[in-house]
Amino acid sequence: MNTTALPVPAAAPARSRKRILIPLAGLLVAGAIAVGSGADFVANSVNTNNAYSTGTLAQTNSKANTAIFNLTNLKPGDTLNGKVTITNSGSLPAGFTLSESAVNGFASKDNLTLTISTGGATVWTGTFGALTTGAPVTLGTFAAGEAREYTFSVTLAQSAGNEEQGKTATATYTWNSTQTAATTTEQ
Repeated sequence: MNTTALPVPAAAPARSRKRILIPLAGLLVAGAIAVGSGADFVANSVNTNNAYSTGTLAQTNSKANTAIFNLTNLKPGDTLNGKVTITNSGSLPAGFTLSESAVNGFASKDNLTLTISTGGATVWTGTFGALTTGAPVTLGTFAAGEAREYTFSVTLAQSAGNEEQGKTATATYTWNSTQTAATTTEQ
């Protein structure tokens, strides 16, 4: 039997294996980075110029710091009418009220009456100076820019006697406005 030995291939030097493995490892790392970084979809949108501003609360009184009415030599049965226009001159709707600070010096206070009206509707009526005994009179909500004219009518009763001669009464009226309730706006 003839045994011939087959030649055993020579083992590759270790240096040559490193030459092949290092580039292969580099390619694998580069491939992983490329796959990991390039596979995402991206989209953006922007909302610019988001803003808000506050409103204003203001009022205009056509007779600010002056009398609505002023008459001397009032006699029994006389009525004095004075008018004033109140305007919501702010940009916000507001609830308005009216209060009075008054002194009625008549012997019988009921002889002098006051009626306040607007647009044909009576807002308040009673004895001059009695508006101070209650809470301010609620006038309702005025829209921004809305104006209302109020008429103040003061009457000395026809039945007033000599005891009312030389008597006086004075009043100061204060108009207050308050913002309406806060709201939530959906956009």
